[in-house]
Amino acid sequence: MFYPSTPPYFLLVAGLFVALTSGAAFSGTLKQLLQKWSSDRATDADTMAKIRTGQLIFPFLGMAVGVCVFLASGIEIFGFPIMMSYAFAVPLTLLTGLLVWYQLGSMFALAEREGFQAFNLDSWE
Repeated sequence: MFYPSTPPYFLLVAGLFVALTSGAAFSGTLKQLLQKWSSDRATDADTMAKIRTGQLIFPFLGMAVGVCVFLASGIEIFGFPIMMSYAFAVPLTLLTGLLVWYQLGSMFALAEREGFQAFNLDSWE
């Protein structure tokens, strides 16, 4: 009888760790850049372009890679082959990552046009 190899519990935990630490770095970098942008908004019009590409891309890609490894390892634990689990996890992670990056860009554009008051969901204006 054939028994599959040991499930990738280490990769599951490592992927989760990479995603969480990259997410913390992404959050800190985003907060820092947005504070700088809101204080220098009148003087530096190019800051929004820097926010969208420069310092945020590496933590975002780290989150995406961590989530992809976590998702693929979770699928492998249920007995699916490695190639099939990554064939499912990579497109799902890419699609989700691209949609989140697009939404983040549109929120930056909204903040640039209307200011941070546009995100106030408690007002009925």
